[in-house]
Formats: sequence, C-alpha cells, structure tokens
Amino acid sequence: MLKLYYTPGTCAIASYIALQEAGAAYTVERIDFKTGQQTRPEYLAINPKGRVPSLVTERGVLTETPAMLAYIAQSFPQARLAPLDDPFAFAQVQAFNSYLCSTVHVAHAHKGRGYRWASEESSFADMKRMIPKSVGASFALIERNMLKGPWVMGEVYTVCDAYLFTLAQWLEGDSVDLSTLPRVIDHRKRMSERPAVRKVMDEQKS
Repeated sequence: MLKLYYTPGTCAIASYIALQEAGAAYTVERIDFKTGQQTRPEYLAINPKGRVPSLVTERGVLTETPAMLAYIAQSFPQARLAPLDDPFAFAQVQAFNSYLCSTVHVAHAHKGRGYRWASEESSFADMKRMIPKSVGASFALIERNMLKGPWVMGEVYTVCDAYLFTLAQWLEGDSVDLSTLPRVIDHRKRMSERPAVRKVMDEQKS
C-alpha cells in the first residue's frame, strides 16, 4: 500500500487528489510544519529534503510532485490520468507539471521562503512586493496559452488538473487579480465539484 506524507494547503494536495482519482490503496500522514516535524530525524530519514510531499512505495520513496503524479498515472493506467499511449502528449503533461513546479511554485515561495535566496530583511520585503506580479504573470501565461480547454490538456482530465487546482488555491493569498484569470478560476470551480477533490479537501480540514 502506498503512503503519502502531506501538509494541508501545500503542493502535496495534488498527489493526494491523484491517488484518490486513481482508486489507489493508500494511507496518508500529516506533517506539521508549525512544530517543525519536517525537520525531525524521523521524517528526514524518509525525505532528507525536509519537504512534502513524499510517497512511500514498495520500491522506495518518491519526492517532487511531477514525478509522483507521473508515477501515479502510470501505476494506475485504468484511471486514465495521463495519455500513456502517446509519448508526445505524455511529454506535454510533464512539461505543464514541470512549469508549475519550477516556475509557479518557486515564484509563490518567494513570499514566505525568501531566506532561500537572500539574507537581508529588505530583500525579503522586496520579494513579497513582487509576488502579485510574478505569480500573476505565471498564471496569465497559463490562462492565455497553456489551459487548452475545460481541462488543462483539453477535453480529457489528467493529473495536470489536480496540480493546477492545488496551486490555484494560493491565488488570493498571493494577491493576484482573479478577474484577469476567468478560465483558471472556472477550472478551479469545476475541479472543486469533483467527488475525489471534495473528499480530499474535506479530509485535510479534519
């Protein structure tokens, strides 16, 4: 059985949703960032990065959301969470998820994780002021060029949708103007109505 380590409100929710959509047999364990649980030896033995998500499989531990989403899609092909029979289309899925991981998430992280890139308080403040612009620009590109239809890849739901939904939860906190992102917000609303998503969102609140 798979085991997902997650923290509510983080990117780990994308993998949580994907596991639920896949019909996988899995358990979850919440990591409490407020008490520094992610830095304790017990968790670092699982994920030396001290971050979430982590997915424990029978072959070892996986980290990084794009890798985990690809693993889930490939492990449960009957769920049709990615175009596994089309190498180019699957690469497009990977490209979208990589953009969320390497650009959108990193832009968001400058708000509360400025210490990763600088040491001066003035630098932290400057990074925070840039968040609406940098995160907004990333989502504007998604709105304009990357969201192909009702779902990220067009007419078919994929693991990309769980990932976009998860990061779109941060828009208000990042002070991004939602009126500029009607398609992203419509996607977020449509996602919130899916049974698997409702279940995961309710469980992380408990």
